Amino acid sequence: MIGRLSGTLVEKSPPEILIECAGIGYEVTMPMTSIYALPELNEPAIIYTHFVVREDAQLLYGFANKTERKLFRLLIKVNGVGPKLALAVLSAMSADQFVSCVKHDDVSGIVKIPGVGKKTAERLLIEMRDRLKDWQMATLTPATDAMPRQLSTEQTFVETFNTNKGDAIIALVSLGYKQAQADNAVKKIYTDGMSSEDAIRHALKSML
Repeated sequence: MIGRLSGTLVEKSPPEILIECAGIGYEVTMPMTSIYALPELNEPAIIYTHFVVREDAQLLYGFANKTERKLFRLLIKVNGVGPKLALAVLSAMSADQFVSCVKHDDVSGIVKIPGVGKKTAERLLIEMRDRLKDWQMATLTPATDAMPRQLSTEQTFVETFNTNKGDAIIALVSLGYKQAQADNAVKKIYTDGMSSEDAIRHALKSML
């Protein structure tokens, strides 16, 4: 089991990153909330991971702190919720926002997540209510060694207008949004010079 990676952040192509550890590059899929917390390229990073082995693939999911990983692991235990949907949940809202939705039976907040219909939202609320009954708000603080930090508006790499915009749309589609929905959301908020991460973040907020 791979539980944590400590190395150099080499690439960011949301929702995937490449982190180099001792000469080995690991491809990791992460929710957007975790990607926002990553350092800039070529800087050291620590991510907590969840390793999934399937018949046709070996997949590594990463998180900025243990809290997000804990919630991810609870989500995938819910009937009908797989890693992709769990990532969509954690990309659309923070862990504390999701916990708040569950504690307040906020179905309307949950159904705004791509891939989550009313029946799935109701099932999430019912099953997660019991799993989160002992969840302490203090656990929502990042681990001290996870090195979370806000994404800088100044990027260390240069991308063209079309590349940033296109990357944001591709990332939203991979998170479960329809192509037309992703196109409209990104076009509505995109401004010249905006990074793909910022475009994804603002687009997600506009759809919630």
